[in-house]
Amino acid sequence: MSKSPEEVHPKKAFGWAARDTSGVLSPFEFSRRKTGEEDVAFKVIYCGICHSDIHSSKNEWGISMYPLLPGHEIIGEVTEVGSKVTKFKVGDKVGVGCLVGSCHACDNCKNDLESYCPKLIFAYNGIYHDGTVTYGGYSNFMVSNEHFVLRIPEGLPLDAAAPLLCAGITVFSPLKFYGLAEPSTSVGVVGLGGVGHLAVKFAKAFGAKVTVISTTPAKEKEAIEHLGADAFIVSNNPQQMRAAMGTMDGIIDTVSAVHPLLPLIGLLKFQGKLILVGAPDKPLELPVLPLIFGRKIVAASCIGGIKETQEMLDFAAKRNITADIEVVSMDYVNTALERLAKGDVRYRFVIDVANTLKEE
Repeated sequence: MSKSPEEVHPKKAFGWAARDTSGVLSPFEFSRRKTGEEDVAFKVIYCGICHSDIHSSKNEWGISMYPLLPGHEIIGEVTEVGSKVTKFKVGDKVGVGCLVGSCHACDNCKNDLESYCPKLIFAYNGIYHDGTVTYGGYSNFMVSNEHFVLRIPEGLPLDAAAPLLCAGITVFSPLKFYGLAEPSTSVGVVGLGGVGHLAVKFAKAFGAKVTVISTTPAKEKEAIEHLGADAFIVSNNPQQMRAAMGTMDGIIDTVSAVHPLLPLIGLLKFQGKLILVGAPDKPLELPVLPLIFGRKIVAASCIGGIKETQEMLDFAAKRNITADIEVVSMDYVNTALERLAKGDVRYRFVIDVANTLKEE
């Protein structure tokens, strides 16, 4: 006879979850598993709000399981470790990003690419090894296998480090993999939001010449004077777009809404690369002839594996890279999600879980 989740997971927990496609979150009591031999349990201190939390809460990708408790930019302090844990101790500051499990046996896992494992398990809205649904970081504590726990380097402020666990690695990984992390490379960044602003920061830290491509002219001063971009193009300005044609080695496209790819392909040099990291809920139109005649590539990228994510965190600490954030309380989360959907945040919301999550 199968056991209920409460029997499998005896530790009482509390958070905020969506119950249906309205995406509205409300207080939610649930349970987590006890700390196993290879597990790390930690109190959640901060959790970033990702655009995918909106998609998932409203089932816009068609894969949501309710109740759905979001959050995969999770920062906390270790409260308990299993008997076989070797990398962490009570009191350590740690993080968990998008992943809490994988098969550990496939070629991708063996090459530290757990994010591409066919059996990967997401931090929320996933099915764990024991058959229960995973719940994310909009909650008071987490339990995770040691392999998927990240060490937060000293010097990184915990609140501003939270978005690095998704938004940060989302841009760090393709910049490295597609050869855009070399000095003097010309890199475009489409969209100046939670992911885009970190793309600018990491690309600049790698020594690239960075051009922000946006539909919003008012963001030019911010992009150049605050974030350090070298240039700014208004994507619906034909003169500016024509002037920049054929000038970029690669483009990181962070936009999660449906948008035309042809103008962006035109900005690429011969053999340039357009890398999609946003996830629109409808298909994009892909013009093929400009790719053929320019030997250009349209590719995509997910987050990185655990090893690369730790590398990203260490690099960020060394180069003082953090997200620009607005810290909010848990009871503000629905308003924050509404504002995020409208682009009304500079540039990432982070929930102060430790101080504002109250059991009712």
